[in-house]
Amino acid sequence: MKQLRAASLITAIKTPYTSKGEVDLMTYDMLVKKQIDAGVDGIVVGGTTGEGHLLSWEEHLILIAHSVHKFGDKLLIIGNTGSNNTSEAIKATKHGFAAGMDATLQINPYYGRTSTAGVIEHLTRTLDIGPAFIYNVAGRTGQDLTPEIIEVLAEHKNFIGVKECGGNERIAYYEQKGIACWSGNDDESHDGRHQHGSHGVISVTSNIVPGLMRQLMDNENTTLNTSLQGLMQWLFCEPNPIAINTTLMMTGAVKANFRLPYIALTKEQRQQGYELLNAVDSSDRVGDSLSLLNDDDFNYCV
Repeated sequence: MKQLRAASLITAIKTPYTSKGEVDLMTYDMLVKKQIDAGVDGIVVGGTTGEGHLLSWEEHLILIAHSVHKFGDKLLIIGNTGSNNTSEAIKATKHGFAAGMDATLQINPYYGRTSTAGVIEHLTRTLDIGPAFIYNVAGRTGQDLTPEIIEVLAEHKNFIGVKECGGNERIAYYEQKGIACWSGNDDESHDGRHQHGSHGVISVTSNIVPGLMRQLMDNENTTLNTSLQGLMQWLFCEPNPIAINTTLMMTGAVKANFRLPYIALTKEQRQQGYELLNAVDSSDRVGDSLSLLNDDDFNYCV
């Protein structure tokens, strides 16, 4: 638990695909090695950025097991095994821990939302299995995990902390109460860490500039933080992970294969991103090139 709480930079790692839409493990391994080289503390496997919602449970759990086998001695492996279905969340979480993951990321039931008491019961059942980060992202679930909920869950022995997208004031409130928080908003994460006391960030941006995100978490650096704001905000110009997928394709880090329903950013949006990425030193980017790409360069799979 101490090691998990000491992790200040965790990357929500992307899942790459082959031209047939299958998980591309060779490219995945390269992406993870880039994270290790940059000093990232851990990865979330099959999260929103890793498109866990587009993976079958078999693919999802194989990817967690693969990550543990290949990288478990170098990184914390956090499996996103949450679900809006309590039975599925319990089953997947048990399998994830059996495969050797260090912790799970759990979300409150989305779409088919439940009561406050139901949310607490759902998350308690998964906390009973092993160490867990609780993810609060009301923009996706439609239901905010308020302090009324989190303060109850924080009493559980397996509660690590919260990935909080509710802003730095919420993070500061929790941290003052001894509840560990990681920012879920990259553009707020530097200030969250150095001004509001967060434990760190679970980051999308670190997929493309892990070393720079490492710097932002290790030391207060307003100049660097300001210089990255445009990139961070552009990475969310469409629902995540559309922009980070497109970005890693533009830098040649992954093949230009999308699983539907995600499609590439428009050429106009890519041009904006190209300019922002071009302003970053090539040695700080994941990928060996930078190109705008044409619309017909992208392949769409189901």
